[in-house]
Amino acid sequence: MKITRHVFFWVVIVLLLTLIFGKSYHSFSESFYFVCLLLPMTVGTAYYFNYYLVPKYLFMQRYGKFVLYSFYLLIISLNLEMLVITTAFIVLAEYDFTNMNPITTDVSILTLALYFVVFGFSFVRLVRFYFQNQQSISRFEEEVKKASTTTITIKENRKNRPVNLDDIHYIESLSDYVTIHLSGEKITTKEKISVLEYRLPSQFIRIHRSFLVNRHHVTAFAKDQVQIGELTLPISRTYKQKAIRSLEA
Repeated sequence: MKITRHVFFWVVIVLLLTLIFGKSYHSFSESFYFVCLLLPMTVGTAYYFNYYLVPKYLFMQRYGKFVLYSFYLLIISLNLEMLVITTAFIVLAEYDFTNMNPITTDVSILTLALYFVVFGFSFVRLVRFYFQNQQSISRFEEEVKKASTTTITIKENRKNRPVNLDDIHYIESLSDYVTIHLSGEKITTKEKISVLEYRLPSQFIRIHRSFLVNRHHVTAFAKDQVQIGELTLPISRTYKQKAIRSLEA
């Protein structure tokens, strides 16, 4: 999915630049060819800036080196632009400067177009990071809220019953109902195990589509099973990696 987003972004950029340069070229086909010549350098600059310079120097607060290497990148990109212009002069204009588009021979305009794309790419990444961080913050706040809760309300026989979380050993899903195994008793409810998993704090670990265990009552575990007292419950392949990681935490 990530690759698809990147491909979509660059397709949009190619179409946009083709339209912009095409108006002055009076030929969208020649404009497209020129954009294709410009594209490798634009892609390389955008990825080097956003995936190397920004995370390694800007995010690490190494501002001096970030500015220095960004300046180096600017110099290199200017030289690459001259190479693109020369290639366009040979291939598209056939050594006739009068056939060249005035815009495509202006290094300052090409540089503005290049860094418009580079910073546009940065803006898209920052927007994505913002929404991802907002989701992470929301999940964290929800986990903190769950962790501070000591009881959960279970609907049993059409009545709401508060249950102490520490009393729950494990939860078992059986066809159309769920059994909550407590210290010395059982509770049966129509709630789905997936709903209970969402409502419970992180001390409750899903080890199987039919089992949810309280980590505080786990006495031993292996790669394929969990032991709660004398009882042994299986760890399914689907939940294995996440379950083991949570149990080892």
